[in-house]
Amino acid sequence: MHRPQGNKMNKSFLPIATKLAAAFSAALLLSACGQPQSETDSKVVTDSQPSVELNQPFDNALIEQATSIAKQRIIIDTHIDVPYRLEHGYEDISHSTKEGDFDYPRAVAGGLDAAFMSIYIPAELQKIGGSKALADKLIDTIEGIVNQSSNKFALAYDTEQVKDNFAKGIISLPMGMENGSPIEGELANLQHFYQRGIRYITLAHSKANHISDSSYDDNKPAQGLTDFGKQLIVEMNNIGMMVDVSHISDQAFYQVMEISKAPVIASHSSARFFTPGFERNMSDEMITLLAKNEGVIQMTFSGIFTSQQYREQSAAYKIAKASFIQANSLNEALDDDQEKLDRFENDYKQQHPYDVGTLEQVLDHYQHVINLVGIDHVGIGSDFDGVSGILPSNLRDVASYPTLIAGLLTRGYSEQEIEKLLSGNLLRVWQQVEAYAAKH
Repeated sequence: MHRPQGNKMNKSFLPIATKLAAAFSAALLLSACGQPQSETDSKVVTDSQPSVELNQPFDNALIEQATSIAKQRIIIDTHIDVPYRLEHGYEDISHSTKEGDFDYPRAVAGGLDAAFMSIYIPAELQKIGGSKALADKLIDTIEGIVNQSSNKFALAYDTEQVKDNFAKGIISLPMGMENGSPIEGELANLQHFYQRGIRYITLAHSKANHISDSSYDDNKPAQGLTDFGKQLIVEMNNIGMMVDVSHISDQAFYQVMEISKAPVIASHSSARFFTPGFERNMSDEMITLLAKNEGVIQMTFSGIFTSQQYREQSAAYKIAKASFIQANSLNEALDDDQEKLDRFENDYKQQHPYDVGTLEQVLDHYQHVINLVGIDHVGIGSDFDGVSGILPSNLRDVASYPTLIAGLLTRGYSEQEIEKLLSGNLLRVWQQVEAYAAKH
């Protein structure tokens, strides 16, 4: 993530009106879970059929049904980047906020029951230090929010606490660590963060670290996992920490699957079938292996992951930026030159707005995975607050889950099947991870 997000668009049917989209200035920047500007991607065009966005609003009866499902069933979203957003601009999320994709009123409107708070650690700290300190600080922030608003939020260290909080009408804030750099090569730190409430670790982020290579990093020094990373997977299994394969390289993924004795998750990824050559998403072969391991892929909402048009626009922007740097002999390390680049970025995005994706594309990704491996291996990992507002107009924030449910209903999924996508599959994986650790 590069900066806190504030891009909001009004929804046509949800009870809480969200904010008008702010300037789309963050769209070209590095997001916590989007793509760094240095990524290498492909312009291969998918052979899938283009989607047509559903007309909004949905039929009133369908909206009522979807909202009822959202209220009656547990909804778990495994990746929301609130902590780092608040680090760069604090707001009281127990009330309506001007910025971001998450606050309590919108979460209640959307029926969200367990929002995994992403303890995101920028890759640059791997070189200059401070990863562990920032992780602890962000955890402190979440603990402070819970202490201040205990009638609205509660921590959740296991599946039973999620269920208990749901019964009490309190939103759970479990935590996952995005980028394993705070482990800093010490297994004692794994125990430290487990005790502090971290329940999954995304092994790497935008750059290779001491655990794993990254899908975004052309430099892959470990050719997968490091020796320490391989040891860490074993210890995560033994302690009851879910292993998250989002962001890591393909080689690292296959090595994780060879080592892990417990199911693993992809906390926020989508299907590479629709974005050929984009290593950040998961290939059919990887999804099949994940399912064989009894794991789950938690699907994102952003066009960064769902839209091949966005991938092509991103590739075109990188070429344009490189040409601008060369033509003007710029050095990105210099403040004055960086200001020129910022102005270039702003002008470019105004002339070439990114495709933010559609609800139908999100549903296509769900349907593809379900057709491939079945209903038991997919869930929700929206990446709210981590994608610079690059989101479909009707999936803009945590009030939007009924929209997703309505879309799934139109695709013919039953309420029982949808319940698995909302939380059942993730709870099952989490319980299996807990059970494995209890025996080791």
